[in-house]
Amino acid sequence: MRKALMLAAAVLALGAGQAMAQKKQLVIVVKGLDNPFFEAINQGCQKWNKENADSEYECFYTGPASTSDEAGEAQIVQDMLGKAETAAIAISPSNAKLIAQTLKTSNPSVPVMTLDADLAAEDAALRKTYLGTDNYLMGFRIGEYIKKHKPNGGTFCSIQGNPGADNILRRAQGTRDALSGQKGLTTLAGEGGWTEVAGCPVFTNDDGAKGVQAMTDILAANPKLDAFAIEGGWPLFGAPQPYRDLFKPFADRIASGDFVVSAADTIGDEVAIAREGLVTALVGQRPFEMGYKAPGVMLDLIAGKAVEDPVFTGLDECTKDTVDTCIQK
Repeated sequence: MRKALMLAAAVLALGAGQAMAQKKQLVIVVKGLDNPFFEAINQGCQKWNKENADSEYECFYTGPASTSDEAGEAQIVQDMLGKAETAAIAISPSNAKLIAQTLKTSNPSVPVMTLDADLAAEDAALRKTYLGTDNYLMGFRIGEYIKKHKPNGGTFCSIQGNPGADNILRRAQGTRDALSGQKGLTTLAGEGGWTEVAGCPVFTNDDGAKGVQAMTDILAANPKLDAFAIEGGWPLFGAPQPYRDLFKPFADRIASGDFVVSAADTIGDEVAIAREGLVTALVGQRPFEMGYKAPGVMLDLIAGKAVEDPVFTGLDECTKDTVDTCIQK
């Protein structure tokens, strides 16, 4: 009996020790684990963990299996906010409105920030700050590259991701503003010389293969199309060979500036595709930097320190002529 009691006490002590040893979590929830952009965020998160191995906090990276699973991301956010270990949370909302409603329902007691993608402006008070790309500026630069090569205007199509993703909508607005010379137009019908063709914008739900197929269909219907504005790099990094197969016949037109493909991101095969001359310009984000900086920002929020809102990470811009030096090291 005494041995049994001693064993039980040992088990309880071990459990208590494990509970005490369990670190508090600085949670990062991304749109989906199937996207290499978010894996770069995870690598930044893990680097922070290695450099802060003795901390009482750890960076914990999670998200739904697929970027198209909006409800799954919302459920994960709700679950993380219900965990005692969660000390703060950084969210990349796939559907800004749905995540905002999840936060309202959960009424979190820990600091909340957004990462990579923000909430809509009217819901900004639900989070303390946004860390990531200036998405409007990113889209504006995508548009400027198109306008540089086609100053007299033409026809274009915008390839977008999730229709509820605030970051993509901001990029698309930046592109339209750059092309039209006006602010806030939701579609272009000749403003600044530019017209969006029928069927555009195309929403791909971050699916690279779907993006390539959409562009194939748009080109078939509009063989004289002047430009694509690809607001996320999914067709290039998600389906690189189909993308190459589609645009190889356009290589001479891209090289001359007669046909312009201006795209977001600089990950996966994208820089190689730029080197091959199959995209005019890439305007890239810095996801590793986002993942690396996010734990520090969350710790500042936990400590009650003043944190800027927003906290912008920079852009890397690549063309065929600059591919060897365009990425921040």
